[in-house]
Formats: sequence, structure tokens, C-alpha cells
Amino acid sequence: MTELHDECLADPSEIKAVYLAAEDLKIAASILYLAYHDDPLFVDIFQYEKEGYESRLRSAIREELNAFWQAKQPMIGLFDGDRLLAVACVMSPDAALSPNRFWHWRLKMLLTAGFLGTKQMVDKETKVKLHIPAERYHMLSLIGVHPDQQAHGLGHVLMGAIDSIMLEDPESEGVGMFVTLPKCLSFFEDGNYKLVEELQVGRIKGHLMFRYRD
Repeated sequence: MTELHDECLADPSEIKAVYLAAEDLKIAASILYLAYHDDPLFVDIFQYEKEGYESRLRSAIREELNAFWQAKQPMIGLFDGDRLLAVACVMSPDAALSPNRFWHWRLKMLLTAGFLGTKQMVDKETKVKLHIPAERYHMLSLIGVHPDQQAHGLGHVLMGAIDSIMLEDPESEGVGMFVTLPKCLSFFEDGNYKLVEELQVGRIKGHLMFRYRD
């Protein structure tokens, strides 16, 4: 799996949700790059107005995926045959991924996003964690569907896979998500995510959503 495909639309009934393998991470990074390219939070953190925004965003997403992989956190992919079409990265309640991540993640992110960008990412996760209405929960960190496959039900298939991960842990109280793209709010509301509150992160406002177990 070395390139993105923009072939015919996938049939949701033929889609399989599986955990990503190491060889899938490159395509996963490409899908997530497309998903977050215009996200206000990432636009602000990685300074869209300055040259090199795309490179900084790609590098940051790559480092996030590497951190998830090393921490053995759930990364789900939706496949149509061997085509990866959608990705979700979830932090489990017992994740070793603190807002500061690992020291090497911090160093690489400093080199990629600079001090201010790295600080904003850490501050965002710290603030979100403080306002989550649960003690033990999963956190949806990144989610994306290939643009050529959007609005055809794959997002809901992915949401079902995320629910399954949460339900497999009898002590998990639910799944949290910080939404900064207004157009995505209805998608999460359809998936039974409830608004907790609006949070300000730097210059950007976002909606903290939570999908309760029950």
C-alpha cells in the first residue's frame, strides 16, 4: 500500500475495519494530512501563513502516528480490499501517551512546529483532559476519511469501530473528542457524542464532545 487511490466509491457493506500494520502508516498519514489541512487548530498551531506549513503539518502527523505505534495504541483503518480509505487513532484509558508524549516526540515536535506550536498542542491536550466528564475514558485523537470517499457512510462505519474499542473495556466511561471544524459537529452528534463545553485553545475555539458508554 504505497499510494492513495481515487478510484470508484467503496461499498460500505464490503468494508472491513482492522488495526493498522506498520506498512499502513504512510497512507494513514496522507489521509490524515488531507483531513486536517484546513482544520483551524492545525492552521493556527503550524502557522499556515508562513512558508512550509504543509511540511510542518505532514511531519507532525507522522510523529503522532509513530508515537501511537510505539505506545501500542489503537489505530483503526477501513479497508476496501487492500485500499485504506479511512483512519482513526484512539487513546486508551491506560495509555502511556501523556500530553507531553515521549521525550523524542517532544524534541521532534519542537523541531517541526517550533516552541509555540508544540506548547499549543500540549496545552490543548492538557485543557481537554481537565474538562472531560469522566475518570476512565478513551480519547479520539485523529480521524479522517479519504476525500474521494466522504459522505458515503464510511465515517459511520469508522464510528462503530471506535465504539467497539470502547465497549471492549468494561471500565471505560466513554469516548472524548475535541472538534474544531464546525462542519464535523453534526457527524459526532449523529454518533451520540454530546457537547460538554466550548473551549478556547490559543486563538481557536472548539467543542469538547463526549460519547457516554450508555
